[in-house]
Amino acid sequence: KISKMFGTVVVGVGIAGLARIRDLMNPMPSSPSEHLKLLGFVSRRSFGNINEAKQISLEDALRNKDIHAAFISTENRSHEETIRMFLEAGKHVLVEYPMALSAKASRELWEMAEQKGKVLHVEHIELLTEEYKQLKKEVAGKDLVKGTLHFTGSVLDENKSGFPAFSGIARLTWLIDLFGDLTVTSATREKQKDKNYSRMTVHFQTADKKPLTWIEERGPGMRREKKINFCFTSGCLESFPEAPRSSVGLFMQDQNLFAKKLLGQVSKEELVAEKWRILRCLDLAEVIQQYCEEPEKIYS
Repeated sequence: KISKMFGTVVVGVGIAGLARIRDLMNPMPSSPSEHLKLLGFVSRRSFGNINEAKQISLEDALRNKDIHAAFISTENRSHEETIRMFLEAGKHVLVEYPMALSAKASRELWEMAEQKGKVLHVEHIELLTEEYKQLKKEVAGKDLVKGTLHFTGSVLDENKSGFPAFSGIARLTWLIDLFGDLTVTSATREKQKDKNYSRMTVHFQTADKKPLTWIEERGPGMRREKKINFCFTSGCLESFPEAPRSSVGLFMQDQNLFAKKLLGQVSKEELVAEKWRILRCLDLAEVIQQYCEEPEKIYS
């Protein structure tokens, strides 16, 4: 029997928002998600209803005492403001990564959630993929010599999605989760406006002073793909290990994790480690952006 129920609202109905609505309406049987009840969704566009979910205004979502949690699936640029509104209204928040487009804003929001005793959960489905879980097993216990993670994808509107170090923070999260804390040694960015092409190259060092490179490359018609080349003292890993298909969708896995946090079923240690990782990645994203935007140093 389910006692505690959390009324939820989905804000933003792009691809992620629609997946959220679907998963909230069809929770996995006997999973923590059964404690979430979708009470509506908010969108700037007018939909009326999506399946049985009804559209409500932002004001209603913020005011309604039966809504305890918001799932924020808007464009990156508006995450910060939307999180702030829902925390101020005393709601728990699940937000798609990146939680904000500056490290300072992210820390302020996190502190606000802690002061109000609310869960602020940042979705990181990239850590939940079977491909990544296999990779993590493969890398565990090995000594890194050097490595590269190269992502390609189609063009993003940076006005909405933010600087590539933030919109691509999933890649940074992988590197930190696999190899521990990193420091940025240099970062550059090449843009060809006429071709709508962008390539960001970031050089890091691990705590053991080993070099890691992250390349984030986007252009028209580029396939969404990750390439890895991690060299260890025992040999190099140049492609992803074979991974089984998961029976549970990524958004559903993430939703279960959020519900577990609401129910107080996630350990203090896990929460502390996750907070460190999320804020550390946002700090690094900001450092990377500053490096890339520095005017060229001119040596006489």
